[in-house]
Amino acid sequence: MTVTARSRRRIGVAGIAVAVAGAVTNALGYLVPVLGARQLSAGDLGALATVLAISAIAGVPGMGLQIAVAVHRARHPGAAAGRIGWLTAAASAGAVVLLAPVAGPLLDLPPTVTFLLAAYTGGAVVAGRWLGELQGDERFLRLALGMAVLAAGRYGGLIAGLLLGFGLTGSLLIGTATVMLMLPALAALARVPGARPDDHGITAKRVFTACSATLAMLAVSYADLILARDLLPAAESGAYAVGTVLTKGALWAPQVVTVLALPRFAQGSRRALALAVGVVAGCGALLVAASALAGGLAFRLAGGPGYAELGRYAPVFAATGALYAVLFVLVNAQVAAGARWPSAPLWAATAALVVAAEWLVPHTFVAIMWCAAGTAALALAATAFLALRPKLPMSNVAVV
Repeated sequence: MTVTARSRRRIGVAGIAVAVAGAVTNALGYLVPVLGARQLSAGDLGALATVLAISAIAGVPGMGLQIAVAVHRARHPGAAAGRIGWLTAAASAGAVVLLAPVAGPLLDLPPTVTFLLAAYTGGAVVAGRWLGELQGDERFLRLALGMAVLAAGRYGGLIAGLLLGFGLTGSLLIGTATVMLMLPALAALARVPGARPDDHGITAKRVFTACSATLAMLAVSYADLILARDLLPAAESGAYAVGTVLTKGALWAPQVVTVLALPRFAQGSRRALALAVGVVAGCGALLVAASALAGGLAFRLAGGPGYAELGRYAPVFAATGALYAVLFVLVNAQVAAGARWPSAPLWAATAALVVAAEWLVPHTFVAIMWCAAGTAALALAATAFLALRPKLPMSNVAVV
């Protein structure tokens, strides 16, 4: 087997492993509310859904931390991450605690649940440090195992508590304990013998930039769903939610490419960027073509037989997700390159979508759908201009 063939095989195996780990994470996360619906009262089920939502939002710094650490590690092989992981986790947990006096009464959450949620969130966030080290070192098989360990820690305890009938507080207590127990396992998994002290340092600014970009990516891709819930009648907003399942599928299906390519982005590889964009765009094109041919089936699988008649809109939802998938590759490349405000086009696009949907177009299913697609295209165009523009002055660039 040639070196190139061996390298491709290694990348292929790594990609499959990371994709499987991501699927396991999503499956376990989906299982928690499903079990909650069968084990909890209506009031506790609503509280569980709120806890999961807050955890997802407060956990965004964990994803930003992973990106920042991965970029740092790719640029400075073997450098330890230092205290930045614990500081980021403390800030995230502290934010939950500070919001407790307001969020508790407003969302009807017991104080015990709020403080357990703070510890649960802090543990999940700090895990991003070790996942980032594995990703930056391109130890992708270990990264996949680490993702599975994190998923088991975040959701395994909650699932066990619900199955054993311990209720909301008891389940969250077990979940918090399992999150804390998986931290030493992740640290051991990421440990490199002889790792040197962090001479370069990951600044809080770099973590903040990565967190802001991650939050902006989530905000712009979910804004249309929230707007549809607010602006459309209940039946139409439900139908729109089914359509966004196709959007999210086209968005997240090729994200393993970004995970694998991020260390090369940090090393300034334009070839890796072009390859990643090409692969993700190709996946998106295939999904759009498939949704055009079998849109009714796609809506039926996503929401049931009652939504099959909306199949003609499937290509638009899939195209929106495909555009966002390419956009996210470019945003991650900008973060890896040390761009100052890589999230700016995404926040601007989110604001434009809100203005257009609220005041410029009719409050209909089709209008919001096309607003979302247009927003994705405009955000991609702006980010592509920033990410792909020449780094040298134009006077020094040869015209081909």
